[in-house]
Amino acid sequence: MDNTELTPQEIARYSRHLLMPEVAIEGQKRLKAAKVLLIGAGGLGSPLGLYLAAAGVGHLGIVDFDAVDFSNLQRQVLHATSDVGRRKTESAAERLRGINPEIEVTTYETRITSANALQLIEPYDIVIDGTDNFPTRYLTNDACVLLGKPNIYGSIFRFEGQASVFAPPAGPCYRCLFAEPPPPGMVPSCAEGGVLGILPGVIGCIQATEAIKLILGRGETLIGRLLLYDALAMKFREIKIKRSPDCPLCGNNPTLRELIDYEQFCGLRGQEAPAESTLETTVEEVKARLDRGEDFDILDVRSPEEWQICRLAQARLIPLNELPARIGELDPVRDLVVHCKTGPRSAQAVKLLHESGFPNAKNLRGGILEWAQKIDPSLPTY
Repeated sequence: MDNTELTPQEIARYSRHLLMPEVAIEGQKRLKAAKVLLIGAGGLGSPLGLYLAAAGVGHLGIVDFDAVDFSNLQRQVLHATSDVGRRKTESAAERLRGINPEIEVTTYETRITSANALQLIEPYDIVIDGTDNFPTRYLTNDACVLLGKPNIYGSIFRFEGQASVFAPPAGPCYRCLFAEPPPPGMVPSCAEGGVLGILPGVIGCIQATEAIKLILGRGETLIGRLLLYDALAMKFREIKIKRSPDCPLCGNNPTLRELIDYEQFCGLRGQEAPAESTLETTVEEVKARLDRGEDFDILDVRSPEEWQICRLAQARLIPLNELPARIGELDPVRDLVVHCKTGPRSAQAVKLLHESGFPNAKNLRGGILEWAQKIDPSLPTY
């Protein structure tokens, strides 16, 4: 029997699909034959995996290199509390096979890079981007265009989300919408700015819907449209996007014919960007100075909301966005240790302080999270 034929058990499982003329037996067989690659098993990857598995997409691939953390559980519903510390690929595969043992799940416990992207993507019909950083978004886009695969895009931040489908030549690619990445550190990550736990559920479900429509060949997809969602206002709006004739990848005269160094193209992302070593200090050095009773100041440049979660007793709060206007409150002569959550915002603050005549300002490498890990485990982490 053709392996796309539906078994009696599958007919019972998918009966609500089979009653719909837009799906029916033939559509469900298309879903069973489809191969979809999910890049990321986190916030967006969770609803994507759950609903595509339940819908009967026959082969799901999952690319992720991370482990489940307690801070993931607020939104990454693919994983349970008991999965904390496990590899996300392992946790995800177990959950998806539990939802639907009829499907095949292949995991790739690796970071997608220019060296492996084409090999990972090539066997799949559709790629769904569930990542949270610009280098991987450009890499995924470029690999999909070079291989002729549809790329279903989604992004989330705080209360807002976006979704689209990039599928040249039928429509634009990601580079047509965002020709250049923003400057490094300009757009904070969810780890720095936060995200409403429900938001990836909404955007991920939209991405999953687009994947099923592409497989079925039904409906009007988001090709050529960017869908914007504001959860606070509970409003959707859309922007028409067109393929750019000048796009270096999918334009009329493409110049980009192979994958490039995307970290170099985008610049190191905020949380990955190291501070200059001469402007840094470590949590061990600061603790030793405090133990010796040295007189110096500690400046916390996180948000007031983060300050309420945990703080250093000796620190003073001036959020990074307020620092330029309040820099006069600080003494430029005194030694100053500046910290944030993990280091990138305080590195920006130290750069500003040095440019403003504060030669003794230093960034606390690893921020308050490293202080909690190495110095004071009683501090809550987030």
